[in-house]
Amino acid sequence: METQLKDLHPTQGQQQPKPELSESMHYEGSTKDDRPFLKPESSSIPISNESSEELEKKFAAFVRHDAYGPMGRGELSLEEKVLLAIAWLILVPIRVVFAISLLILYYVICRICTLFSAPNRDDGEQEDYAHMGGWRRAVVVQCGKFISRIMLFVFGFYWINETFRIPDNDYKSSAALNEGKDVCEEPERPGAIISNHVSYIDILYHMSLFFPSFVAKRSVAKLPLVGLISKCLGCVYVQRETKSSDFKGVSVAVTERVKEAHQDKSAPIMMLFPEGTTTNGDFLLPFKTGAFLAKAPVLPVILRYPFQRFSPAWDSISGVRHVIFLLSQFVNHLEVIRLPIYYPSQQEKDDPKLYANNVRRLMASEGNLIYSDIGLPEKRIYLSALNGLLSQR
Repeated sequence: METQLKDLHPTQGQQQPKPELSESMHYEGSTKDDRPFLKPESSSIPISNESSEELEKKFAAFVRHDAYGPMGRGELSLEEKVLLAIAWLILVPIRVVFAISLLILYYVICRICTLFSAPNRDDGEQEDYAHMGGWRRAVVVQCGKFISRIMLFVFGFYWINETFRIPDNDYKSSAALNEGKDVCEEPERPGAIISNHVSYIDILYHMSLFFPSFVAKRSVAKLPLVGLISKCLGCVYVQRETKSSDFKGVSVAVTERVKEAHQDKSAPIMMLFPEGTTTNGDFLLPFKTGAFLAKAPVLPVILRYPFQRFSPAWDSISGVRHVIFLLSQFVNHLEVIRLPIYYPSQQEKDDPKLYANNVRRLMASEGNLIYSDIGLPEKRIYLSALNGLLSQR
């Protein structure tokens, strides 16, 4: 039984229902939705003379709302300055020492486990140790999960609130029947984990729970310490500014890895952020279709970072400034919503855009996230404009 689309026609004064999954609505469809939408702005529109309020409306998905202001360069209260001073003298040095020690420790573990072991090579640019077997792989995975959780603790994420949510009975039964299964049967292994992208902390959380493979910049493979760890994770490397033929090669590699993870339980599962960049955590950007080309089931996961002083979202703030302020917080919070495995219908398998759009609608509904049609190009425009405004002050 396939999921059915019920058009949403909210009436004024009534509570608007959650958006339902669509079998017939395409990614660019005209079906009305009840969630707020941000439309993409043309990059050719001059923005240098716009105020900060106008920029915040136009690029709301990347706007920070914490006590540290735009790009973490806002005016702080006296109380916040005192707390930062205490943290920089005591807390930050301790956390930095522990974090570096854990990173080195795990690097040594990975180095020992990969000794005399040749990496798996797909081509000249892709290589990994994620396809090792036996005790070597077991040690790499289990130590990686444990150390990642300890690293989260060092960063101030002492407790992680995890919720397993089933949207409704109709969704569960229809998803299972799409694959010709009884709902009581053990579900198939998903080919990929699909998550919204808020911060680099996302990666640590997913490593602590799933230890999946990621899509990473090609330069990551050459970084000291982190490079070997990324190969043990089985990362697929990509260069953003590169030829289209290279992008096609990466897309094929990702699709093959998703299919492999779905069919082989011993293969590393893929972890994909289909938005392609980070947001402030309140919005959900359009999904790229790469994760859905394999026609395999996916596991949607929603991450939220509640905060009081500093937002852990890595949206419109430099990496160094973000790490320093994050380590200066005495406590950080992370909430996780894990949804059931999403089994695509035949129509969704035939239309990756429809598949991606329906998973996005489900995550937006269950995570109370706002739709936004802007993406990485608009984010770069916003950062450039914000830098210009702050430099004038």
